[in-house]
Amino acid sequence: MATVATSEPGALPLAEVLDAYRVMVTSRKVDDKEIQLKQQNLVFFQINGVGHEGFLAAAARHLSAEKDWFFTYYRDRALAIALGMTPYEIFLGAAGAASGPDSRGRQMPNHFGQRRLHLTPPSSPTGTQCLQAVGFAEAGRYLRALEKAAERPPGSGEVVWVSLGDGTTSQGEFWESLNTACNARLPVLYVIEDNGYAISVPVDAQTPGGSISKLVSGFPGLAVYEVDGCDLIESYRVAGEAVAGVRAGEGPALVHAHVVRPYSHSLSDDERLYKPAVEREREAERDPIRLTARLLTEHYGVTGEELARIDAEVQAEVNEAAGRALAEPQPDPASWAEWIYSPDVDPTSARFATPPAAGDTSPKTMVDLLNACLRDEMARDERVVVFGEDVADASHEQALAEVKGKGGVFKVTFGLQRLYGGRRVFNSPLAEANIVGRAVGMAMRGLKPVVEIQFLDYIWPAFMQIRDELANVRWRSGGAWSAPVVIRVPSGGYLKGGGPYHSQSGEVLFTHIPGLRVVMPANALDANGLLRTAIRCDDPVIFLEHKHLYRQTHNKGAYPGPEYMVPFGKAATVREGRDLTVITYGATVVRSLQAAKRLADTGGGDVEVIDLRSLAPYDWEAVAASVRKTGRALVVHEDCLSFGYGAEIAARIADELFLELDAPVRRLAGKDTFVAYAPVLEDVILPQVETIQAAMRQLLAF
Repeated sequence: MATVATSEPGALPLAEVLDAYRVMVTSRKVDDKEIQLKQQNLVFFQINGVGHEGFLAAAARHLSAEKDWFFTYYRDRALAIALGMTPYEIFLGAAGAASGPDSRGRQMPNHFGQRRLHLTPPSSPTGTQCLQAVGFAEAGRYLRALEKAAERPPGSGEVVWVSLGDGTTSQGEFWESLNTACNARLPVLYVIEDNGYAISVPVDAQTPGGSISKLVSGFPGLAVYEVDGCDLIESYRVAGEAVAGVRAGEGPALVHAHVVRPYSHSLSDDERLYKPAVEREREAERDPIRLTARLLTEHYGVTGEELARIDAEVQAEVNEAAGRALAEPQPDPASWAEWIYSPDVDPTSARFATPPAAGDTSPKTMVDLLNACLRDEMARDERVVVFGEDVADASHEQALAEVKGKGGVFKVTFGLQRLYGGRRVFNSPLAEANIVGRAVGMAMRGLKPVVEIQFLDYIWPAFMQIRDELANVRWRSGGAWSAPVVIRVPSGGYLKGGGPYHSQSGEVLFTHIPGLRVVMPANALDANGLLRTAIRCDDPVIFLEHKHLYRQTHNKGAYPGPEYMVPFGKAATVREGRDLTVITYGATVVRSLQAAKRLADTGGGDVEVIDLRSLAPYDWEAVAASVRKTGRALVVHEDCLSFGYGAEIAARIADELFLELDAPVRRLAGKDTFVAYAPVLEDVILPQVETIQAAMRQLLAF
């Protein structure tokens, strides 16, 4: 661990110190003005960056808003100002104005995101930005390789900055990101702004030994620095050394900056409830603005009058900026739906309805045609990268001369690494948040990650990245950024022995999230076409692949060629009928077809079966047209009945088609439990042909 001692004050020119001081004062006065406006109910939230200004102003002098990239957190106001964000732009965010450049009124203030300044859009969950920064750095390296650019001079590389508070170092995603950054020697600069408290929890209650720099000092390939972040000169020197190492390609660095938080965590917090007065007094004495003012007067000969002039100039600028921002209009209420999905690429459109090509007619399994789609799309677009647990043929490529290769637990990615190399197809750590978080960063940089979570049962560590990050990047940035990631997830039961941790469905947990597209094919041909649409669309997609259907004979299809696509939100009527409509998807499609055939064979009725294929969006027009024709509706799905996906379809039918119905809307689904290991229990828990047929008979008899 490198600790750089305090340098002589004169080592930094007066102009540099004055400029940094102005940034610090501007940041502080914007904070104070926001607090005043919040107390006047003119803005709606405030969280400050007070006490962090010194290190941020110093570090920014080594960084570029044109070359470097920044994954910040909410106390980084001074960094944003130093990079070029104006008080007026910051106040637009605080006011929730429609013209706010960071989110257009969608995100809370002090989440500084501007594409022109390479400030990526922060979110409020702590630590999620760490994995995104790692993925962003990986994507930068990959894109430079694609450009086949000449070697850059030593020390000219980009830096991907990611900052966080001391409390955030308790988050697992911070540690997961360090694993990958160090393994891959990525140009990531971690900045830990340690003000001693995570709201009211002191660092000694968060971190063993009370020092994150000591904890990470054993990470191979990580340069670690510790610095008094309230000392401008020391911060400048340490940040300069850390940035220089990262630029030179030496791998990641971590700077542990000891700062202060002389204000409460936010206006919702009162630090007097947990900080003794003597501690608050010590923090006030270390206030970086006070220390820098003393530095300027004692070592650079700047007069008190000169500092007062700077103070007055900044205050006038801040007051004027706040007044202008408050006069800006709020967002149009009618704009609420803008940027939930891509405004440019509509995966439900006719553009994505392309016919299969003539050619090889031999039947192939769902695994075969998923693999074929990935192979085709990787050939078509060099931006497509594939990674996840076990998806490569072999992590050590030299072994491929001797081994057949794995290519995923279910072999969906088999052979792709041999075709496209380890830069484009590679294994991840066994860490689901790591997979999705890195994919978010890659997609924000311009790649098209197609990642695999090995079983849906284990996706939950990544749920924060999916729900709070991936799904709303475009929306919360006011359309400035997007993350069109495809997450392939084997799901579902009917495995005879899968048990509770290899048989979950859970699709309703994803269809409930605005911004996600969710699809679930029931046959090989649809799987090929829907996956191609997922890769070519501009929204994040949860692509559910039912494990039971991977190698069935009943759902095989011929290879449709490299341009075949199935639009999202377009159901397939897989059996015509006149007496009853069954709406279903996934593994219950074939069971519903079998039940309908048995019913017809015994003269019990003529059932129409609709395979939704796409769950978000779903094809309401197809459902409504069929129900109007038959007058009866049965929704069948594998996941639990209560609060399940079918409840939405049933409720909408009852709401909008009530007068068309000849019987109540019914649902048949899995029982409200987990899927058991013993086949006899699994059979009774999940819908079977017999139970579906019985439900059909009951509805037809009504």
